[in-house]
Amino acid sequence: MAARYTLKVVTDFAAAHLLRDYPGQCSRLHGHNWKVEVELIATALDEVGMGLDFKAIKAAAKEVIARLDHHHLNEIPPFDKINPTAENIAAYLYRELAHSLNGPRTRIGAVTLWETERACVRYSEE
Repeated sequence: MAARYTLKVVTDFAAAHLLRDYPGQCSRLHGHNWKVEVELIATALDEVGMGLDFKAIKAAAKEVIARLDHHHLNEIPPFDKINPTAENIAAYLYRELAHSLNGPRTRIGAVTLWETERACVRYSEE
């Protein structure tokens, strides 16, 4: 059986949004303190014995999240065109992180986005 390591970092950001065409309160402007869990899959370790340094995963996550942090999501791409639902935000984070973290022995496994302490979505492309 092939080796598989799952590395995970957790970070967060604050942002406001509203859901277009939603038949309820979420159609009005409101904010969340979003929690983001980034899972990275490593199939081999480097010469130090790491799949990828946690610092590198955190730095990549912070770079992507900085584009969203303390913004009205409906006003920034791609959410100026698509609804900033938790599902769409999780998919966006996954794809953006894939650009910087996918490599010969690593790939993004999943992004879990917590909208509240009791509600989250996990996005992957498996």
